Amino acid sequence: MQGSLLLVELGIVLLGLGLLGALAARFAISPIPFYLLAGLAFGSGGFWPLTASERFIETGAELGVILLLFTLGLEYSAADLVTSLRSTAVPGLFDLVLNAAPGVAAAFWLGWGPVAALALGGITCVTSSGISAKILGDLGWLGHRETAAVLSLLVFEDLAMATYLPILTAVLAGAGLIGGLGTLAAALATVTVILFVALRHGARVERFVASPDREVLLLKVLGLTLLVAGIAERLQVSAAVGAFLVGIALSGPLAHTARNLVVPLRDLFAAVFFVFFGLRTDPSDLPAVAGAATLLAFGGTVTKLATGWFAAARAGNAVSGRLRAGTVLVPRGEFSIVIAGLAVAAGARPALGSLAAAYVLVLVVAAPLLARAAGPFGRRLAARGASTAPPDRPPATGPAADEPATETPPTDGPPTDETSPQGR
Repeated sequence: MQGSLLLVELGIVLLGLGLLGALAARFAISPIPFYLLAGLAFGSGGFWPLTASERFIETGAELGVILLLFTLGLEYSAADLVTSLRSTAVPGLFDLVLNAAPGVAAAFWLGWGPVAALALGGITCVTSSGISAKILGDLGWLGHRETAAVLSLLVFEDLAMATYLPILTAVLAGAGLIGGLGTLAAALATVTVILFVALRHGARVERFVASPDREVLLLKVLGLTLLVAGIAERLQVSAAVGAFLVGIALSGPLAHTARNLVVPLRDLFAAVFFVFFGLRTDPSDLPAVAGAATLLAFGGTVTKLATGWFAAARAGNAVSGRLRAGTVLVPRGEFSIVIAGLAVAAGARPALGSLAAAYVLVLVVAAPLLARAAGPFGRRLAARGASTAPPDRPPATGPAADEPATETPPTDGPPTDETSPQGR
């Protein structure tokens, strides 16, 4: 009986997601907001709470984030990662300080104290890598020049979380900063080892994974990705970072084949991830914090737009690329919810969980819409700048120049006005 109920619930959820995805495609918008609303409808306090399939959907959500970041890693080589991270130190620090500030300020303004400020600063700071990856894929932006700067910032943030989470956990437990040093050291050592293997022994990893049989290759790729992601998370590092670095370690024709095999699974479980996020949010808790969450989300949008603009400008991108980079960084998600859950479980302000859920929900809905509008708006800004330029000013040339005529993606592939940073 329980097995049949599981199948019925999963069938309803997946069929509903398919219909919502078709509706989103009809209006040429991202399906993410629809998936979140579906999660709210099926979650606690919704129209039809799920019972038998909730655990399956939770596991599927974890797989969704891991596969999203793994396929992003396949787009870049180890050399690309090192080069990007070296150039991301200044934008990365700018990102952390600027985007943590609204959360810290809000916590003190609400009178919640320094511990809640530490937690809320993390909630407002870190972008959802999974949602950003979904936006990049949906809009065909993986080949754009600013995407390298965006991915570098996402990796920088995830590595920063490997430092932040052990410290936050120790502070919430009352152990202080020193109590978290052991966990912090383990986290940093894990990241170092994974990076070393990806950079120095990527060819050996490829030989180990490679197989002429597509079924065997898929099993090896998934097994290695989940194994590394699980070890990374066990050692207080984001599973997403581990999966991303496994993708980095694979290159050439193997990366192309692996991506073709994994993409259908990625799309399936990515949709499940967004549903699960909605499932964990009780709609009845949202009205009480809606005002504060909306103000905080507006501030978070402004700071992420500024971060993306700054990072893309340093990388030589023009106005359209800077706007695209900023909008891709807007969504918050899995890390924010994890941080709020840790804080509430440790006895911090109960309202912190509801505020974080509402804040994330607003930004997850707003981010795909902002990203969709970024291209046309950027072209209008570029055209206005060109029309107000002095008559004797030479036309803009080079990689930073806007080329409105070529920024529209072709129907069967990524935009051709931007080149892939890794040349795959």
